[in-house]
Amino acid sequence: MAHIRSLSEADHALVTAAVSQAERQTDGEIVTIVAQNSDAYHDAGLHWAIGAVFLALSIVAVFPGHFRNAFAHLIGSWDHHIEDWTFLTLLLGLLIVKFLAVRYALAWRPLRMALTPRSTKRRRARRRAILLFRAMAQGRTRGRTAVLIYVSIDEHHAELVADSAINEKVAPVIWGEAMAALIDGVRAGEAGRGMADAVAKVGEVLALHFPRSADDSNELPDRLIEL
Repeated sequence: MAHIRSLSEADHALVTAAVSQAERQTDGEIVTIVAQNSDAYHDAGLHWAIGAVFLALSIVAVFPGHFRNAFAHLIGSWDHHIEDWTFLTLLLGLLIVKFLAVRYALAWRPLRMALTPRSTKRRRARRRAILLFRAMAQGRTRGRTAVLIYVSIDEHHAELVADSAINEKVAPVIWGEAMAALIDGVRAGEAGRGMADAVAKVGEVLALHFPRSADDSNELPDRLIEL
């Protein structure tokens, strides 16, 4: 995806208009959310720091004599021999320094994001989308016909979450065109257009299975929500 800091007022207006237009043909409700990120990933930084410590321990285990000599030289021992307690104390200090160096280096968010596995970022984005859906849309429509379109910018990931009545009639693969339109727009640096195109395609699916009834009302906000 292209690098996006925030959406413009024109993007917000475009997506809001697309939601209003799509809902004119269906009882379904479409919620759109854009978040800068789905998680802080502090645990990823911690895992890398722990991994660095275990790597250092493994190297010491393979070359203990080399490290003994290095530590003896460090403390100025003439016979290049140090007691076990001295060796272990210096080794502990080395491991602590290594742990803190990696931990503080990964306090820089761009590096932490770059070193977080893609699968982890996708799982966190999916989890955040589901949590937001449960908080803002699930069960909040009369016919349980709400759909959430969620974009997490830093993770370069998008999710679509639908309510129970929709899932009973619409297979997940049906949403492929909508998600493709969304991703194409974001990759082109036109996130607003991408989301509007996705909304239009979601609206077409909802209109097919849940056409608008005479007593339908607007139950959820049409505006684009930016977190």
